[in-house]
This record gives sequence, C-alpha cells and structure tokens, in this order.
Amino acid sequence: MIIHGHLVKGNDVDNETRCLHYHSEIDRIAIKFYCCDTYYPCFSCHEEVGCDSPQVWPIEQFNQKAILCGACGHELTIDEYLSCNSTCPACRSAFNPGCSLHKHLYFET
Repeated sequence: MIIHGHLVKGNDVDNETRCLHYHSEIDRIAIKFYCCDTYYPCFSCHEEVGCDSPQVWPIEQFNQKAILCGACGHELTIDEYLSCNSTCPACRSAFNPGCSLHKHLYFET
C-alpha cells in the first residue's frame, strides 16, 4: 500500500500503517527494514511477506530515516524515533510506547 508517498508492505495495512498484527489507534508507524530498504508495519509482516533475511540497523546508521509516521507521513531518523517519547515530532500523534519492547528486532542495541 502507498502511504504518504511511501510503499508499506504487510498484511492488511491500513492508511495509517496499522496491520493485521498491530492495529490499535496508536499503532501508526512503519519501520524501514535495513535488509531490504522497505517499510513494514511490524516484524511479523516482514517475516510473512518480506525478504527472508532480517537484519537490524547498525548503531552507526541511526542517523538514517527509517520510521514513517502513519498519521502525517513524516520520516524520522532512528535516533529521532528512539528519543521522541512515542510522539511524532511533526504532527504530535501518539505512537505505541509498547513498540520499545521490540526494538531489538529492528535496531542494534
């Protein structure tokens, strides 16, 4: 699905990047996977329809834009996302704070 001009792959993706696996009101980000340079709403979507070779973003590339706000389309760098307190810096929409429990699936720790 094209969301704010970006291709977001996954299962049952809506216009704010929610998917079959994460679909609450605040589940509104997509993460660009380092391995395939493609946005997915979650790790499970990547496992189901992705490149089959998941790789996390290395720390030295945390300045790269890899998070898409589903509400407004703002792209955040990884550093910005990790320090945004679960709120889009552009539109102030809330992100799911529970995503931090899964950051090791996306980002080097």
